[in-house]
Amino acid sequence: MSNIKVLDKEFEPYLTEEIIQEKISDLANQLNKEYAGKRPLFLSILNGSFLFTADLFKQITIEAEVCFIKLASYKGTTSSGNVITAIGLDTNVNGRDIIIVEDIIDTGKTLHHFLPQLESSSPASIKIAVLLNKTEALAYPVKVDYACFDIPNKFVVGYGLDYDGLGRNTKSIYQLKA
Repeated sequence: MSNIKVLDKEFEPYLTEEIIQEKISDLANQLNKEYAGKRPLFLSILNGSFLFTADLFKQITIEAEVCFIKLASYKGTTSSGNVITAIGLDTNVNGRDIIIVEDIIDTGKTLHHFLPQLESSSPASIKIAVLLNKTEALAYPVKVDYACFDIPNKFVVGYGLDYDGLGRNTKSIYQLKA
């Protein structure tokens, strides 16, 4: 893997496609076991999690549904501080086991503001599955139940993650070059 340029920034290889897919397979196997006999709803947070959700959901062998909601809090390489719900949840979650699928958790602000809204719909349970967990950047009390990778507080792109809308279309993940 070689460096890539997205807009005005250079990014270096961080996680290969192979290691990403291996971790997703591990997570799918765990969820298939833990949710056997249930019918969970995978709630994918757009835009960043679309590739992660697709690859994860292809390996889910239990009866399950998937739907998408768009929440946004980023502008460039930093959080804007605002949480915007652009596409609402159109599935009844009352009594359902919900697995939120998120590409990355850093400050936790987006989910911190969204979770009370989701909880008010009375789901049976809510678990959070993330591809990337930036534990050292966490500023809000968000409990991640499943994380494929714990990563340092560095800006990353690729595999659905973007820099100002670009860079999502790679099979691997790259970090901002120092």
